[in-house]
Amino acid sequence: MTTQMRPFRSVLYIPGSKDRALDKARGLPVDAIIFDLEDAVSPDAKVEARGTLKSALEQSGYGNRYKIIRINGLDTEWGAEDIAALRDAPADAILVPKVNSAADIDAVQTLLGNDTPIWAMIETPAGVLNSNEIAAHPALEGFVAGTNDLAKELNCRTRPDRLPMQMSLQMMLLAARGNDVIAVDGVYNQFKDEEGLRAECEQGRDLGFDGKTLIHPAQVAVTNECFAPSAAELDLARRQIEAFEEVEKSGQGVAVVDGKIVENLHVETAKKTLAKAAAIAEQDAE
Repeated sequence: MTTQMRPFRSVLYIPGSKDRALDKARGLPVDAIIFDLEDAVSPDAKVEARGTLKSALEQSGYGNRYKIIRINGLDTEWGAEDIAALRDAPADAILVPKVNSAADIDAVQTLLGNDTPIWAMIETPAGVLNSNEIAAHPALEGFVAGTNDLAKELNCRTRPDRLPMQMSLQMMLLAARGNDVIAVDGVYNQFKDEEGLRAECEQGRDLGFDGKTLIHPAQVAVTNECFAPSAAELDLARRQIEAFEEVEKSGQGVAVVDGKIVENLHVETAKKTLAKAAAIAEQDAE
């Protein structure tokens, strides 16, 4: 499964310093894991966490889950050493916090010295404004919306509808889609509020995000459900494709499904929906 085809519905943060959490993650039904060396690890534990995380990754057991290491920023005393310690670890990508420009990706790529894909946290005003140049960097594979830090930097109010953040989220998505980059929504902080989580997942899905970052295993089931095509969506996709192909064969009229015209662009979307469902089934089976 290619990276662009694989699902990223649920992307769970796991502290890189906690053996128990690292072990538990091996059995969670998530699509991807962010092994965190930044916010989830206290300053006095950051050096030791590198060895703890590398050992866990070398022991494997994470199956087909996409494995991302979030390092500390290069503007801290730990960032460069995080890369030096883990650049050869068996992970799929490196996630860089507070990326402000493509130059930040250049700096990480130089320190990596290999072709490990790089993901960027977009969590500053500069990062949002420069999101297109960041997404266009050849080493850049994915965006993660850092909505908590971004809200702090914007000095905006936290609202259930996230209205004050909509422009920033949409700019990230425009940059991601314009450059064929994965885009994952930010976290929902109230991990016991399933109704609120569902509403925010549905909003992120409808905006166009590929999935959502999570802070607790209790959030996985709702997120996986929301970011997967529903049975009704799959049924409609199949009927749209069938109707369009019938019209093409006969050479007559236009395809109509449920009273709506079906054009080639709708068929392309329908095929992507079916392909996403197939990728999810493959991921879940493994």
